[in-house]
Amino acid sequence: MTTTTPERLYADWSTLRSNEKGLHALDIAKKLEVSEGEMLASACGKDGPVRARRLKGHIKEIFAKMPSLGTVKTVTRNPNAVIEVLGTYDKIEFFGMMGQSVSSIDLRIFASRYGQAFAVREETKRGVSEGIQFFDPYGRAVHKMYLKEGSDRAAYEALVAEHLSDDQSPAMEIDPEPPPPVERPDAEVDVAAFRAEWEKMTDTHQFFGLLRKHDVTRTQALRLIGKDFGESVDGGAFTRLLHEAAKRAIDFMIFVGNPSMIQIHTGAVKKVVAMGSWINVLDPGFDLHVVESAITHAYVVRKPTADGIVTSLEVYSADGETIVHVVGKRKPGQRESEEWRDVLATATRPPSSDAS
Repeated sequence: MTTTTPERLYADWSTLRSNEKGLHALDIAKKLEVSEGEMLASACGKDGPVRARRLKGHIKEIFAKMPSLGTVKTVTRNPNAVIEVLGTYDKIEFFGMMGQSVSSIDLRIFASRYGQAFAVREETKRGVSEGIQFFDPYGRAVHKMYLKEGSDRAAYEALVAEHLSDDQSPAMEIDPEPPPPVERPDAEVDVAAFRAEWEKMTDTHQFFGLLRKHDVTRTQALRLIGKDFGESVDGGAFTRLLHEAAKRAIDFMIFVGNPSMIQIHTGAVKKVVAMGSWINVLDPGFDLHVVESAITHAYVVRKPTADGIVTSLEVYSADGETIVHVVGKRKPGQRESEEWRDVLATATRPPSSDAS
């Protein structure tokens, strides 16, 4: 760790932010060898270009008031993918510690993994940016909301005032990150029993229960289940899918998330652009950024449901973490469209066969 006090951290952050233009907050935090949450907390009580106000209350309480803000921009990310959506929070419900916003801002919220939130004001080259940023207990960013021209700023200030914490110290206590799960040897997995239960699925959400019951990781499950249910494809399939879906203007669903939050975009994509190591979608009201070089595993996944097989493309990093996954647009009671299956088949065809 290169910094030992919040004051030194804030000074080092300010220097890097000034000298190395274009660095995102996560990039700077990595350079300073701290979590993004610790770095942002160091701005509490400061009157500089970045100012933070710590909020109190659980994420469930804060999110209950988010619909009052009107149109905002939201950002959800993991280390290798970022989704940005312009929209509104609505139909926010919690079922215990599981929550959702079902609107143009479509979220699945895992509230038990929440740590702290801050109201943030930042001076940037494009003007002043304001919003709320949520972090998990390890200081990792969970979800960010930014006010836009159509946002209700009075509602925002009322929300912040109601949840403003008495503790505005520049330090943030974080928990040590848990070690990554140790994957069981393949030979210890009862693949026949796992496959038998996979075949009986009636809803895609049952997949997560199967993983827990059989004590397998996602990539291990896809590796062992068999090619008919988990077909390994090359990592470039995701980029080819974006281009193919854009060409056909087909609606589909894109999931990007982290252990605390998943954000979903449903619709067609239009502008697909490569920039350095990133493949991007740059559409009005929706941006997607994925580190293409980080994709080391990709699978076409077929899950049985009461409405027939549901097919997705799932891509993973070297450590087995989900980067992004995509599935055709459908509602319960509807069968998956043949056009979506054809888009997937075209995108996952080995590149060498494209010449034909």
